[in-house]
Amino acid sequence: MKDQLIIFDTTLRDGEQSPGASMTRDEKVRIAKQLERMRVDIIEAGFPVASPGDFEAVKAVAEVIRESTVCALARAVEKDIDRAAEAIKPARRARIHTFIATSPIHMQHKLRMTPEQVLERAVAMVKRARQYTDDVEFSAEDAVRSEVDFLCRIFEAAITAGARTINVPDTVGYSIPHAWGERIRTLIERVPNADRAIWSTHCHNDLGLAVANSLSAVLNGARQVECTVNGLGERAGNASLEEIVMTVRTRQDVFPCDTRIDATQIVPASRLVSGITGFPVQPNKAIVGANAFAHESGIHQDGVIKKRETYEIMRAEDVGWTANRMVLGKHSGRNAFRQRLKELGIEFRTEAEINSAFERFKELADKKHEIFDEDLQALVTEEGIEQENEHFRLVSLRVCSETGTTPHARVVLAVDGSERLAGADGSGPVDAAFKAIDSVVNGGVQLQLYSVSNITSGTDSQGEVTVRLEKGGRIVNGHGADTDIVIASAKAYLNALNKLVEPAARTHPQAGQPI
Repeated sequence: MKDQLIIFDTTLRDGEQSPGASMTRDEKVRIAKQLERMRVDIIEAGFPVASPGDFEAVKAVAEVIRESTVCALARAVEKDIDRAAEAIKPARRARIHTFIATSPIHMQHKLRMTPEQVLERAVAMVKRARQYTDDVEFSAEDAVRSEVDFLCRIFEAAITAGARTINVPDTVGYSIPHAWGERIRTLIERVPNADRAIWSTHCHNDLGLAVANSLSAVLNGARQVECTVNGLGERAGNASLEEIVMTVRTRQDVFPCDTRIDATQIVPASRLVSGITGFPVQPNKAIVGANAFAHESGIHQDGVIKKRETYEIMRAEDVGWTANRMVLGKHSGRNAFRQRLKELGIEFRTEAEINSAFERFKELADKKHEIFDEDLQALVTEEGIEQENEHFRLVSLRVCSETGTTPHARVVLAVDGSERLAGADGSGPVDAAFKAIDSVVNGGVQLQLYSVSNITSGTDSQGEVTVRLEKGGRIVNGHGADTDIVIASAKAYLNALNKLVEPAARTHPQAGQPI
């Protein structure tokens, strides 16, 4: 029989470390429910000690997830362990994931601890975590640059102290596949009690090798892979969940294991994460990119028509690329609307929220002939944005753009309930709209990213706009969708500005030295 490869998803924790990708409690719950539908084994929900907001988000996930294990991250510090334990207390299956740096550069310059002190701390904190749960994972941060002899010592001690999962992270994305596989194999062979723990790997993508390194680890004995949806994560990201899962499943002739993932939920998960974080998926992204199963070459088209397997090693349907269409329009009823949202895993807490979303649906149906599932996901995301951020709200926008003239925008904003009017010229309609908004809010921000993508096909498709703003070292993403690109752009810009004017909801997890 094949071994089970455990999928440890850290989208809600490590993925959230992407600049501007912080999620609200409700957004984390939505993603967690989708991960559970996908049958992810472990959901790392966050870093509870980082802030009260992150604590509440982890607790909220623990309260609703029943099939997957809910995990909380903690440094090898008593207050971190205790806070993590409190956050995951409602979970049916709970794990505490504790870590400490083990490389000479980290121990000397960051921790300012000797190797013996690090080992002693690791053992003590694993034991402390075991007081709360039998499911404890220990990670050696920056294992890629750690000395193998010391890793063997600390892993043996951690297992003896009660760790049941040992994670070996390439924190800085430095390794290459054959070297990483060799390191995993060496550790498993040299640690005397290695058979008492599941060995895991957590790879970053700084050299574009996170997936390759993770798979090399699997071939050399690792039976848990830590990854994220869409490869989301700080710097260049993490190992991509969808690529790990489908490589192992497609190449069963190579891998002695398989996952329990429901692959048909991969694309819905990808879209949900992309919509909530505002990080679009590149068209040529493996598995979940819009072009992943598209063929333009005449030779390829001819082959696929004759026999799909000539150029496709997977079926698009197997990963969730279905043509689900909501055949509803402006005359459709509330019950049908509610039922389709339920089928998509979208739930509302109050009747008022359902009514508000239904009104938005009716407005959209007046603009579009056909409503797709992607439109509904965007609609619900927009609904959440407006409920959470009401400091600045778009009341109206008028833009004049004509050949031979300077584009001009006239905007009316509600600022804390009072309407303000402003106008501005720009090099284009979007530039003019942004400048008009700036003249009202006096934001003093730097635009770092402006990205537009279509949610569905067709000229009446909604446009999805992502902006990234920076102010005083703080970076946020803004998200907006509309059938009018200029309006979508204004919505995204205001969404980002609303995040900037709010007090920081949480300490960025990166400040807590996570792996």
